[in-house]
Amino acid sequence: MGKKQLTTAAGRPEGDNQNSLTVGSRGPVVFEDFLLFEEMAHFNRIPERDVHANGSGAYGYFVCTNPDMPRYTSARLFSHRGKRTPVFVRFSTVDGKKGSADTERDPRGFAIKFYTEEGNWDMVGNNTPVFFIRDPLKFSDFIHTQKRDPKTNLKSPAMIWDFWSLSPESLHQVTILFSDRGTPNGYRHMDGFSSHTFSLINRQNELFYVKWHFKTMQGIRNLTREQADAMRGTDPHYAQRNLFEAIQKGDFPKWRVCVQIMPEKEAGVFYFNPFDLTKVWPHKDYPLVEVGELVLDRNPENYFAEVEQAVFDPKNIVPGMGYSPDKMLQGRLFSYPGAHRYRLGVNYDALPVNRPQCRTHTYHRDGALRFDGNPGPAPNDEPNSLNGPVENASFRERPRTISGAIDRHNHRLDDDYYTQPGKLFRLMKPDERERLIGNIIASMKNVPDHIQERQILHFKKADFAYGAGVAEGLGWEIKDIIISERGKPVRIRHGGSR
Repeated sequence: MGKKQLTTAAGRPEGDNQNSLTVGSRGPVVFEDFLLFEEMAHFNRIPERDVHANGSGAYGYFVCTNPDMPRYTSARLFSHRGKRTPVFVRFSTVDGKKGSADTERDPRGFAIKFYTEEGNWDMVGNNTPVFFIRDPLKFSDFIHTQKRDPKTNLKSPAMIWDFWSLSPESLHQVTILFSDRGTPNGYRHMDGFSSHTFSLINRQNELFYVKWHFKTMQGIRNLTREQADAMRGTDPHYAQRNLFEAIQKGDFPKWRVCVQIMPEKEAGVFYFNPFDLTKVWPHKDYPLVEVGELVLDRNPENYFAEVEQAVFDPKNIVPGMGYSPDKMLQGRLFSYPGAHRYRLGVNYDALPVNRPQCRTHTYHRDGALRFDGNPGPAPNDEPNSLNGPVENASFRERPRTISGAIDRHNHRLDDDYYTQPGKLFRLMKPDERERLIGNIIASMKNVPDHIQERQILHFKKADFAYGAGVAEGLGWEIKDIIISERGKPVRIRHGGSR
């Protein structure tokens, strides 16, 4: 029997379920990509956050320390040294449900809401500079593998590693996840990253692509696999308690805020796609520029009202900022507000923790949980001659010239999945490499042979010692795993005992 034909929910056969519909191979996603929107909309219609459900939060402030920032952006929060902006930060585990252990091996969410005088800027990032996938069409598929088997309702390492082994672009993030940084020692001792590429725009209308970095001033600290496993049973909410108690006693956590800056004209000629979420920008090419300091100095008074109801939208930027053609970012611009409207209602932006601290004037009306006067007898249509709010042309988005065919461009044509993971592996100290390989072996030991073979080949291509170490730990001889003429893993001789 042949394989079943993949279709949409309405029965239309799908010809490409791997790639979003974009303008050119590096261009932005187009609005007519019904496959992507169907995937995202269905995935987001759940009462609880499907990702980042288990979180902790705190208030604080950002202070600008770089007087040269107006060279890159007109955003007022960077207008001068000493400029202070209030913030709310939410940390989270990506996969864990509410109440799950916050010491699990998992990426950590690192989301910051800057309450600026020009509106909210939401920097929605993680504690890793890259991600597992580079096209948003595969996001729900990826998350499904991290959840539970639909039959057993159990976590399935086979499902996880099957997806990763068939998605070699995931190797960089997989290497980080199974390294020491996959189990950080609480939220205070980890870095944060925008991961995505965003942009800054100055008063001369010059654009610079940027990546944001938040470097912990408490120092990086991590738990070993054994420590993290033990803590799940003895102190499963360690990260929450550690953050809350530190702030309560006045030990305020701090991060040095930095940015990598790429002039617009360099993006098109860079030797790899700078908008690829599975890759980092080398610091030798684009060194960190210090921007300011982030400080957390106040705990929430009510967890549900302030942490559970807090939402973050990548679409929330302020004048002097912009997006990029990063495909994953383009998908999140649609996905996040859709999830918030379903979980909290269409007026989620009016909840106290989410509400801007500057004046707002919109024509949004009605909807569930409208508690602010709705806003009285003011007109609800535009244009009008009744003194309603009007646009200001000085805040129009900067025009961009885009060329290229609208198509589902194959995002896997760039097959350099291995250079950066290999460099990362070689940067690790010998004991760090040993723990990385041990963590992977512990996760893969009961995975079917054909998946092990396929994944070991990815490790081997990144670094021979990487692949050999995993192979040996799983009972294989690396020399006995080869690539056939068809490019499929073939086992010649089984090494070791299992």
